[in-house]
Amino acid sequence: MYSFDGMSSTSDAPSALYPRTPVVHGRCDERFAPVRDAFAANFAAGLELGASVCVTIDGEPVVDIWAGDASPGGPEWAEDTIVNVYSTTKTMAGLCMLMLADRGQLDWDTPVAEYWPEFAANGKDGVLVRQVMGHTSGLSGFEQQITATDLYDWEKITSLLAAQAPWWTPGDGSGYHAVTLGFLQGEILRRITGRTIGEFFRTEVAEPLGSDFHIGLDPSHDHRVSNLIPPAESELVDTVGTMTPDSVAFRTLTNPVMTGAEPQTGEWRRAEIPAAGGIGNARSVARVHAAMACGGTLDGLDIISREGLEAIFQRQSEGIDRVFGELTSYGMGYGLPNEEFPLPGEHTFYWGGWGGSKAIIDMDNRMSFAYVMNRMDASLIEDMRGPSILMAAYGALLAG
Repeated sequence: MYSFDGMSSTSDAPSALYPRTPVVHGRCDERFAPVRDAFAANFAAGLELGASVCVTIDGEPVVDIWAGDASPGGPEWAEDTIVNVYSTTKTMAGLCMLMLADRGQLDWDTPVAEYWPEFAANGKDGVLVRQVMGHTSGLSGFEQQITATDLYDWEKITSLLAAQAPWWTPGDGSGYHAVTLGFLQGEILRRITGRTIGEFFRTEVAEPLGSDFHIGLDPSHDHRVSNLIPPAESELVDTVGTMTPDSVAFRTLTNPVMTGAEPQTGEWRRAEIPAAGGIGNARSVARVHAAMACGGTLDGLDIISREGLEAIFQRQSEGIDRVFGELTSYGMGYGLPNEEFPLPGEHTFYWGGWGGSKAIIDMDNRMSFAYVMNRMDASLIEDMRGPSILMAAYGALLAG
């Protein structure tokens, strides 16, 4: 590993967001130089404002780089800059649930209502924990119209979910639980442990591992937060413009209406929104995932057993997701590779976040990969900034 202060780019394409070739800071094993090149190429193509990437092998960072600005016109993205990563947060909430199951406190085949009695309302008495984890519970969105600020009220949101009926027969295929998943998981965890999921994650995962990732951010960290640059309103309209108003996809993605600017507020940052509100950087994401990539143990810390992690690969659904409209394969809380999203190795899983953040955990190669950024892309599927860097990482890894 070595430190470096910059690199040149062969592209002379002008950047609308970053008006000069960025200085890439951090460290990178020379074997993984293609990762650094792919990262810089996104800036040269005008696709980035600020971003960071981290790759670990056997728990050790082989790439830990960052570049660009934390906000338009500065300051620069720094080593400790953190940013909202939206649904990449789901990988952290999912780990908390896996840990409970590993400890014998949670059973995947138990009805949710046995832990959370109020959840039995409106025909949900038979909904299993595994159906929540696999996005097949029928609760991908909210029946009652809410606003983004309602997401800061845990009791209100979980009460609404407990009271409403599923939108489809639970277990009959998937519909991405974009925001609801974390509240469902978090309330199950709270009923079992008496602790919030943000507190559980902090004390059982982040602090022991030394990861700078937060589900509910203390205001003392606000000065380090990079504000996301939301997609243009026209791009957001295009994303849902082809959906029919009564479809599961439309109802899921437009209630509440969000612009991407919500994480700029202290209220969002303080709230525990376990499916969308996590704040960190690539290093902090990859650090947690490195423990998973290494079978649950990192630096002598036993976070979860290898057997506990194997539950991830119990395929919960595979087919056209009602929200994404694409072939999607769900394991226990994580995405699994398929023909539309192939990844090396039988023990690889992933997720990403609205705007572009990406995270891959590869237990066969003991590798974790994380990419986070502040310039959001409106597409949930087609943004190639993170995947282009991931492909470079795998190319370097498999080249030996």
